Amino acid sequence: MITWDRSTRREAGSGRERPGTGWFSLWSPVAVIVVGTVLDAVTPPPYQFQRFLSAAPALAAVVWPVSGTLAIGGCAVVAEIGLALAKGTLGTAPRLFTLAVTAIVTLAAAYGCAARLRNERLVAELTAVADAAQSVVLRRIPERLGRVEIATLYVAAAAQARVGGDFYEVLHTPYGVRALIGDVRGKGLRAMGAAATLTASFREAAYDAPDLVELAGRLETSAVRYSGLQPDPDDAERFATALLVEVADDEPVARLVSCGHPEALLLRDGQVRVLEPTLPSPPLLLGAVAGIGYHVDTTELRAGDQLLLYTDGVSETRDRSGDFYPLPDRARSWTAVPPGRVLARLHEDLIRYSATGLDDDVAAVAIRAFDPRTQAPPGDRSPREAGVPG
Repeated sequence: MITWDRSTRREAGSGRERPGTGWFSLWSPVAVIVVGTVLDAVTPPPYQFQRFLSAAPALAAVVWPVSGTLAIGGCAVVAEIGLALAKGTLGTAPRLFTLAVTAIVTLAAAYGCAARLRNERLVAELTAVADAAQSVVLRRIPERLGRVEIATLYVAAAAQARVGGDFYEVLHTPYGVRALIGDVRGKGLRAMGAAATLTASFREAAYDAPDLVELAGRLETSAVRYSGLQPDPDDAERFATALLVEVADDEPVARLVSCGHPEALLLRDGQVRVLEPTLPSPPLLLGAVAGIGYHVDTTELRAGDQLLLYTDGVSETRDRSGDFYPLPDRARSWTAVPPGRVLARLHEDLIRYSATGLDDDVAAVAIRAFDPRTQAPPGDRSPREAGVPG
């Protein structure tokens, strides 16, 4: 699985780098002391650059630990005393006032630093919990199941957006390889809870549901039950899109049920075909309301063919002119590359295409068929993962 995470989190209080703590920000308090001391020493009395030294502990509180902040404040006080002694102004009111201000700023900065570290530890703990919760939904998928190769991609919309409503799963069942990809409307814990419910339901039903219609109905039942157990004023507007795929082990076909989800793409010999459903199927949680059943479409899936499944975070990415990302056109140049590289190129291309960065979660699954009787699965040497485990 390929998972991109924009954050560069480090353990709070560990002294290792955190976001925004580069060389300049780390040593800027020391630079303030050195520059302020030199300027005050070489300028005549009307100019009092020593007053800038009180800024050093305030800067240190942003990136240094409490002990380092106190040490920076102490250095600032010592520098001010040394300057006062050199100029014979230690007992004057302005110098005493400056020393008092620096001491007070140092204590306040140390208090603020302690509060910052507590908050960082809390955020780290909450992020770890969110990562664990998300890993329930985004399980690590094997690279090979049955007669297909598989690669998956998940990109959070922001470094802080660790929990979302995009989900996927791929299993090898008695009926062949069955895959699910979906997107719960909304964000946050409720969306993640619905995604976890649907994923867990799929993991159970995929092994014994005789066909995709029955499987989709089982998911619909789980979605309705979850909604009933978790009432919300916005439930009337809550639903999940999903795409179910079944790749048979004993015949070169794939079966699909699209529950209001973006259409899958079939990549073959430099061509891309959009697998539009012949009859629409309702999104999950809206099936009972719509009164429409689920329809299965079948398409040929020969050795070397590749299915690309994705969420609307891909198809709804816009460029500076507001145009949607033309995925079918871009995918034509990826038909001959392994699934992992398809998704790596997709991620890189989305970043280049987007005007303001990816503002929605992105999930994608690439599935490439091969003939296990005549060939081993082609190797995929693309980077497999980075960031949080899935």
